[in-house]
Parts: sequence; structure tokens; C-alpha cells
Amino acid sequence: MKYNGDISVLGYPTEILSETYAILNVPERDIASLNGFAEVEYFELPKRLSLSQFMDETCVSAVQSARGVHLGGDGVLVAVLDSGIDYRLEDFRNADGTSRILAIWDQTQSGLPPPGFLYGTEYTNAQINEALKSPDPLSAVPHQDFVGHGTAVAGIAAGNGRASGGADTGVAPGASIAAVKLGERDNARFARATEIMRGIKYVYDLARARNMPLAVNISYGTNDGSHDGKSLFETYIDDMAEKWKSVIVVPTGNEGDAGHHCQYTLSQGETADIIFTVGASLSDLTVNLWKNFADIFNFEIIAPNGTTTGTMRYIGLPPVIHLDGALLRIGYKQPNHYNQDNAVVLRLEPDKNRGEIPKGLWTLRLGGEYIVEGKLDVWLPTAEEVSAGTVFLAPSAATTLTLPSCADKVISVGGYDAEVGTFAPFSGRGLTRDLRVKPDITAPAVNVRSCRPGGGYGRFTGTSVAAPFVTGSAALMMQWGIVMGNDPFLYGQRIKAFLRKGAKRDKKTAYPDEKWGYGTLCLKAAMDFLTDYVFK
Repeated sequence: MKYNGDISVLGYPTEILSETYAILNVPERDIASLNGFAEVEYFELPKRLSLSQFMDETCVSAVQSARGVHLGGDGVLVAVLDSGIDYRLEDFRNADGTSRILAIWDQTQSGLPPPGFLYGTEYTNAQINEALKSPDPLSAVPHQDFVGHGTAVAGIAAGNGRASGGADTGVAPGASIAAVKLGERDNARFARATEIMRGIKYVYDLARARNMPLAVNISYGTNDGSHDGKSLFETYIDDMAEKWKSVIVVPTGNEGDAGHHCQYTLSQGETADIIFTVGASLSDLTVNLWKNFADIFNFEIIAPNGTTTGTMRYIGLPPVIHLDGALLRIGYKQPNHYNQDNAVVLRLEPDKNRGEIPKGLWTLRLGGEYIVEGKLDVWLPTAEEVSAGTVFLAPSAATTLTLPSCADKVISVGGYDAEVGTFAPFSGRGLTRDLRVKPDITAPAVNVRSCRPGGGYGRFTGTSVAAPFVTGSAALMMQWGIVMGNDPFLYGQRIKAFLRKGAKRDKKTAYPDEKWGYGTLCLKAAMDFLTDYVFK
């Protein structure tokens, strides 16, 4: 919620995120009544989000080495908002065996939450160190990363390689670490936007209390939104990115070749069919269509067996439509004071006599009644949220960025295969729906070696392992600038600007590019430009 004044007058359990943003736990039956409070400016329901050898490639080694700038991220806090962290690993310990992890907030557990929050369990550095002395650490600090994703991301951003004798060192091996295990209670596979917003406030509070620069890595994404950075989820992230000596890094997601985006321009009087297939064992499906509010469409939904809703308009829609054994709910989102466009949201569920949505070809038929612009974008959920074979028949790879990588103030990171030098086809692509340049930069995203829960190392693929290369790089830059006193304002958009400037670019591509952004990460070049501007 975006609010003003005293939000406590609403009378619901509240977590204050900042002076203008809050999370309220409101019964569904009471949501409409929120519009009657002068303190409420706008609200939205939480979105659900799914979950060495590249150091030379990214020019990090030259910055880490004694012959270079000799940086390790000391004095900087690297925060990983993900599936948790295996705090027992040697890669997250100091030479004396104590933990480099300042704090862990496990949102999926019940216990003692951090001050200002309503749930989860916080483990301090002192508690973690006590647990590490025990023959059974998990009995003292029962936090685990069952997925392994957060542990791998933390290893790339800030692992020190102690378990490999220094062979598998992360980008910022001297940085302190904070970990937030995101997730709904008892469900770490998915996180809602509100869990991420809570996590951001938590790590910002940690960094401020210790007067440490902060590099935040968020490796979750969703297709539920306008892809123009104007959701409250993303505007909150943008606001927080301006409140401290910080950088927020977000991957562009793995939707590039998933077939979950369709783009079309509808003409006056034209009828167009947007066709998508539904795979097996799918119990719910949400389709988001965004368009210019000035355009007037009619639409029709046709099920695989040919059953149709008939031609419909936005006014007077029934709450539920029965269609080929499925329940169809249609929502119409009008413009608000943050976004002048509007959306039509289609939600399919099986009816009570079926266990899944009918498989096969579904058609969204659109008719152009009064067209000013005609451009429309339609998104299916991310690959993690739907079954195989749930795709558009005529997809578009453009604007396959996931939220919150469309936020303006974050550094959005795409992925490439560093071993062969080619763009990773799964990497989410720009531009944003309002034509801003995203991604900002690309980093290695294929077969990246990092830490595994339980010990040892594994190979990981996806843009979520590209992002921590940039997160760790930002930590090194902030050590040089803020901790060492060379550039006290080296954070936020200034770091983004120098990373963009120093990116490697080939002569065959016109930059900025919808795949590569400003090019591939080259920290040494960014630092060279930075020192030139600061000292010359």
C-alpha cells in the first residue's frame, strides 16, 4: 500500500516499509473498504514470484588481484534475497572459522521475527557462530536452503572459496553477508512481492545500523504486471534504491524463449486471434493483457472444444463464466495515478468436477472497435508456474523481462554463455513496455560453478546466476569508493552508469541492445573509467 498520515487508523496488522509504503494483512472481504480511507493512496494485491572460471571473462580477477586494485568487498554488506543459505559452508566463514554472515531472516519459519515484522525467524551472527561450534549446528540454528539457489547465488557474489583452496572464489570474497529466505509460510518455492519488499527493508535496516554500503541481489521474477516498472512493487524498490548507499541488482529472468509473451498491434475494425496451448496438470492459469486505455476492444474466449463466451465488452462482465469444464474469471484494471494504461486479466481454474484446466488450444479473440494506438501485450505466467506446453503459438521474445527487473533504479542483468560467447536464448529481453533500455548489462549465465548446500560445488544456469556477478562487482566498487574514501558517492545510479560504460561490446551489434543491454560485464574497464574521472 502507498499511504499518507497515520496508517494505524485502518485497524489491520501492519508492517511499515517506509514513510509511504506499508504491507497490511486484510481479509479479502474488507479490501474494497480500503478505498474509503483518506490515508490510502493506492494498493495492489501481492504478486507471486517463482524462483573461478568466469572471473577473467568478467574482468573481475584484475580488480581482485594484488597487481590490480586489490579489492575484496571488505566493509560492504552483500544481501541475498533468495531461497536461504547453507551457513555451515567454509566459503561463508572467516579464517578463524567464524561466520561472515551477519544475519539470516528465514521468512518460512515461525519464531522470533526481526523488529517491525510479524513473522519469520531472525538468526544473528552471534547465534550462527554458536551453532558452528556445535557438533549439530542445525539443532541450534535450524535454517536450511533446501533448494540450493540462494547458496549458489551467495557463493558467486561473495563466496571466499575456502572449501576449494581458493579455486572457486566469488566476486567479493571479503564482503559481509546477509541472507533472507523468501517464501510464503511453509513454502520456499514461491515468494510473493510482499516477502521481497519486507526483505529489502530488513537488509536496508541492517546496513544502516552498521553504516555499511549495501549490494542487494534479488533473483526472483514474475510476469504479473505491466512490464513498465510502474507497479507498487517496483516503485517501492526504486524508492528504497535512493535511500542509502546501495545498489539493487535483479536478473531479467529466463523467459526469453519460453513462449510466454505475445505482442500484437490491432487495427480499427480488425479481428485478431491470440492462441495459446494449455499443457497437462494445470490447476490455474492467469493471462495478463495490457493495452492503451484509449483503445476500445471487444473480446471473446474460445475453449479447446469450441465452446465460446461470445463477444464481450468490459462493462457488465459476469463474475464467473463456465467454459468447457473450466471457470473463467475476468478482471478489468482501470488506469491509476501511477500507470495510465489498463489491463484485462483472465484467470482459468478447473470446475469442481475436474482436476485440471482443459488441455489444448485456447483462443483470445480481439476486435478493434475504436483504436488510437492498437498495441497490446499479453503474458502467460513464468515457466516455473505453468506446465510444459503452456505457450503462445506466435510468441514474441521482445519484452520478456520479468518483474522487478523493469524497475528503473535497479541494475537489470541478462545472461550469456561465456564459454562460446553467445547470448543465452532463455535470457529475458527488453526493451521495457515503455521503451526504456533493459537489460542494463549481461553476465555469464550458463554452467556457472558455485557452492552447493551440504558442501562441494555444482554447475548452475540461468540469469539468476548472472546477477550475482554484478552484485559482487558493485560491492567491490563500493569498497573502493565509500569504504576506502576514494568516491563517497559511488552507489546507486553512479555504479550503474560506470558498469554500463565499461561493458565489453562487439562491433557487429548496435548498442544498447534488447538482448545485451550495454554489453557484457567488464569490471576492470569500469574501474579504469572511474579512476580516470575521479583522479584526472
